[in-house]
Amino acid sequence: MQRRSFVRHAGLAGVLAAGAAPAVVSAQAALRWRLASSFPKSLDTIYGGAEVFAKKVSEMSGGKFQISVHAAGELMPAFGVVDGVQNGTVEAAHTVPYYFFGKDETFAIGGAIPFGLNSRQMTAWMMEGNGLKLMREFYAGYNIMSFPCGNTGAQMAGWYRKPIQSLADVKGLKMRIGGFSGKVLERIGGVPQNIPGGEIYQALEKGTIDAAEWIGPYDDQKLGFNKVAPHYAYPAWWEGGPQIDLFINQKAYAGLSAEYKAIVEAASAFAHVDMQAKYDAKNPPALKQLVAGGTKLFRLPKDVMEAAFKESQALYSELSAKNPRWKKVYEDYAKFRAEQNLWFRFAEAGFDDFMQAQKL
Repeated sequence: MQRRSFVRHAGLAGVLAAGAAPAVVSAQAALRWRLASSFPKSLDTIYGGAEVFAKKVSEMSGGKFQISVHAAGELMPAFGVVDGVQNGTVEAAHTVPYYFFGKDETFAIGGAIPFGLNSRQMTAWMMEGNGLKLMREFYAGYNIMSFPCGNTGAQMAGWYRKPIQSLADVKGLKMRIGGFSGKVLERIGGVPQNIPGGEIYQALEKGTIDAAEWIGPYDDQKLGFNKVAPHYAYPAWWEGGPQIDLFINQKAYAGLSAEYKAIVEAASAFAHVDMQAKYDAKNPPALKQLVAGGTKLFRLPKDVMEAAFKESQALYSELSAKNPRWKKVYEDYAKFRAEQNLWFRFAEAGFDDFMQAQKL
C-alpha cells in the first residue's frame, strides 16, 4: 500500500462516516473481529486507543463491521498478542512493537528505541519516510499487516524509591522497563524487568523491584505508583515518542473489501492522532496533582544520560553487524533521525525554549 494512500482512504472514510454513500456501506457484508490489547482496561488513554479505533470502524461502516476489544489477560497475555495475530487466534491486536524484541530486535524500531525519534518525527518517518514500508516488510514475516495507531509522546523516566544522583546509583537497580530498552539499562549496570502494565504496582509495592517506568503522569497516577515510590524522574531516554501499532492477521486483512480496508486505515489514523491529543491534554493537570500530593521530581543526571547514549549506539552497531533485518530498517531510521534533529534544533527547539521560560 502506498504510504500516502491513507489520505485518499481517509477521504473515502469521511464520506462514509457522514452518511453520503449509504449504497456502498449497505453493500458490505456484516463482519465481526476480535482485537487483543496489551494494556489494562483501566487506562482510557492507551487501552482506550483500541476502543476509539473500533468505535470509528463501526461508525464508518454503518455498524456492519464490529470489533470487540479485549484487555490484556482476557483472551491472551499482554505479551502474547503477536502470537495470537500471527496464528489467527484473533484478527487484530493493539500493542507496542518493542515488547516483542525477543523474537527479533527489529520489532523495537516500530515502537521506540533509546534516543530515537520523538512522536512527530516518528509519524513523519512512518507516513512520509520509509518507516511504514520497511516495518510492513518486516512484519510480513510474522503474518502481520500493521498500521500506526497511537503515540504517547515523550515519556517520564519512572518512579524510584530513592532518587538517582549519579551513574553509580544505577548499579544493581532492579527496574521495570519496557522491552528492548532493558538491554541498554543492563549495559549501564541496571537489572531490567519486563513486567506488564497491570502487574507493576504490586511488584513495586512488594519491593520485588526498586523502580518502574510506565508512561507519564496521567496513566501513572491512575495506576497509583506515587503511593509506593515518591521520586519521579525525567526524561525517559528510552521513549522519546513510542508508537502503538494495530497488528492485523494478513489473511484477515486480505479478506476485507476495498471499502473496509479504507475504513480500517482511516480509523487507525484517527486513533493515532486522538491518543497523542489525550496524553498532551491530560498529563499537565495530572503532574500538578502528583507534585501537590508530595511527588518529588528529579532530572536524570548527565552522566546517566551520556552513558546510556554511548551504550545505545554501541548496541545498534552490534545489532547491525549480526542482524540484517535490523540493519536494513535501522540505517534508514538513523538517517531520518539525523535530518529531523538538524531541523528541530532550530525552529521547534528555539520556540519551545523561549516559551517554556516564560511566566504564563
